[in-house]
Amino acid sequence: MLAQIDKEHYRKLHDILGLARKNLKNVDESLIQRAFFMCYRAHEGEKRASGEPYFYHPVEVATILLNELPLDGVSVAAALLHDVIEDSGYTFEDISAELGVEVAEIVEGLTKISGIMINRETTQAEGFRKMLLSMVKDIRVILIKFCDRLHNMRTLESLPEHRRLKIALETRDIYAPLAHRFGLGKMKMEFENLALRYIDPEMFAILQKKVQLTRVERENYLSRMIAPISDDLQKQGFSVEVQGRAKHLFSIYNKMRSKNKTYEDIHDLYGLRVIIDTERIADCFAVYGFITQKYPPVPQHFKDYISIPKHNGYQSLHSAIIGPRGTMVELQIRTKRMHEFAELGVAAHWRYKEKISRDDASIDSFLRWARELIKDADSAAAFMEGFKLNLYHDEIYVFTPKGDMKTMPSGATPIDFAYGIHTEIGNQCIGAKVNGRIVRLNAELKSGDRVEIITSKNQSPKQDWLKMVVTHRARLKIRSSINEERRLQIEKGRGMWEKMVSGTKKLFSDNDIVRYARRYGVKTPADFFSALASQQINGAEVMERVAGTHKDTAEQQHALREEPARVDEYLKTARKDHNPEAAVSRKDEVVIAGMSNIAYAYAKCCQPVPGDDVLGFVTAEGVVKIHRKNCVNVSNENLQKSERVVSVSWNRKIDAEFLAGIRIVGEDRIGITNQITLVISKFDTNIRSISLHARDGMFVGTLMVYVRNAEKLTFLMDKLKKVAGIFTVERLIS
Repeated sequence: MLAQIDKEHYRKLHDILGLARKNLKNVDESLIQRAFFMCYRAHEGEKRASGEPYFYHPVEVATILLNELPLDGVSVAAALLHDVIEDSGYTFEDISAELGVEVAEIVEGLTKISGIMINRETTQAEGFRKMLLSMVKDIRVILIKFCDRLHNMRTLESLPEHRRLKIALETRDIYAPLAHRFGLGKMKMEFENLALRYIDPEMFAILQKKVQLTRVERENYLSRMIAPISDDLQKQGFSVEVQGRAKHLFSIYNKMRSKNKTYEDIHDLYGLRVIIDTERIADCFAVYGFITQKYPPVPQHFKDYISIPKHNGYQSLHSAIIGPRGTMVELQIRTKRMHEFAELGVAAHWRYKEKISRDDASIDSFLRWARELIKDADSAAAFMEGFKLNLYHDEIYVFTPKGDMKTMPSGATPIDFAYGIHTEIGNQCIGAKVNGRIVRLNAELKSGDRVEIITSKNQSPKQDWLKMVVTHRARLKIRSSINEERRLQIEKGRGMWEKMVSGTKKLFSDNDIVRYARRYGVKTPADFFSALASQQINGAEVMERVAGTHKDTAEQQHALREEPARVDEYLKTARKDHNPEAAVSRKDEVVIAGMSNIAYAYAKCCQPVPGDDVLGFVTAEGVVKIHRKNCVNVSNENLQKSERVVSVSWNRKIDAEFLAGIRIVGEDRIGITNQITLVISKFDTNIRSISLHARDGMFVGTLMVYVRNAEKLTFLMDKLKKVAGIFTVERLIS
């Protein structure tokens, strides 16, 4: 096997194995060797844009991994093979057979990420970052991808300018923030600096030159502080390393742009970092105390990221001190372990694996967003088995055929996606293609999928779709469409029936219809009209059967015609407490601009509740009538400009219940009243009155309830809309 590669390649293998022995705890040299030879065979004869053998790239990625993020032998093998599935004839099965399923799964994850990033714009960078994370099951996939991107950035000059710019923007907007989230401070800074080099090469060159010119001066200045600080702390019994720290170019560039300053205007270019060889957090604060005795601190710059770590687990004390000649110097103080976590981020866990457990405080502070994913383990491999990356398990990121990205909840199906695009596309959905293949409508989408919806004008939503969707929007639109279709069907059937009986002098009651149509499975008049419209029932036959046993329903029809009068009666009764005389005792419910101790009353026509946009109208009696702004009685533009209109707002501290009216239209079903009252009882509100009037399978209901504000009223109405057979639910207007 060794004879198949030349001395140069053998030397590279020797170097990788040497780094593995040096930086990894347990080295499976055989695994790394086999991965190396498979990598060589897969890329043999390929060239990079620079002209060098492509084989050098995966070797360099593995080298960066061993130097920057020393993980384990499986990661090194996967780094060597990260492009093999994408660029060669080797398959997942081939890698799995040769090197094991664990290596193959990481390589497959890297291939998946690479495929998604091809030809993508970075205008939705945050979405891409989330999408990448949601796709990955093993954290090592992302860490190896960082090393791959770092080597690409270090060798970017061989690519055409337009590709350099695209990759640099991706790196700045996606990879650098991701590296920051993983706590990889050193890698994040290199990503940003390399990206700046190609995004704004002119400014990069200027800043690089200025920083280089001031380097000697900066180093001399800091050395005059480092020596006395180090000596003093050593005398106090602390084992420390004091480093001079230069602000990285991208940070300077950002500060110049955000604050509109020149390079010379930036005064915090000097920095010191004190690293203490201790496990005691208290030592960091003690060291800060000793340093600030010698150099005055700048209080407003003090930040305690030890007690309250950053979201990625970063810990350190930050401050600023005044050095010689009055120069402000940034100061960082941290333990050795904190420093390694700041530089290596999640990769530092491999170094400390034998010390950590599920309840370890350092784990809790390091990656809060992944704390529940870390399990007890006796080895790095066992640790990784439990440490899966599911940061955004509740979200997936899918694409339209044109490449636009859509965020969907986990478990979403093509129907959810269709309604996410447009209601009509959802209503007319008859099928879907995912990644070019026809799938069922209940297929579960995955992050990175490209979804194409197939539609037909003859399609309409089906009841069983409600079992296939997970998004609120899809459920709402499906129910609405089904209800509307049902209502139209009932109306059509009623029209057909009325036309059939119009030539007779007989009236048919609901009971007549149901009694003789039961043989068809009809349970309600609405069912009858619907079946009649769809030709499932022969209306003429039913009419003949009931012709001799009809019942006069004139009284019932008269009751329905009087419904508006009944509604007005309910409103009048419900609002009897809301009159001008009673208003004074409730003067703290609203604030009327420019007036005090003035009587007011709530308008009967629109019955406002807290949370509604309201205005006041001063009556001839001097009482302010409070209306909703969209009330038909005050919506006239000229009226709203009248001097009699005053500004009104609700008192935020109001703690009272208000009466509100709701109008419900639906299908007359057995038990519909119980269903409505059951919903309201679960809502923890009181019913003042309820009235339902039915005719021909439909009912119109008036509901008066006590609510605290408009938000709770809207929530209740949304719940009522979900009751089977309810068509419309709206605020009552007399």
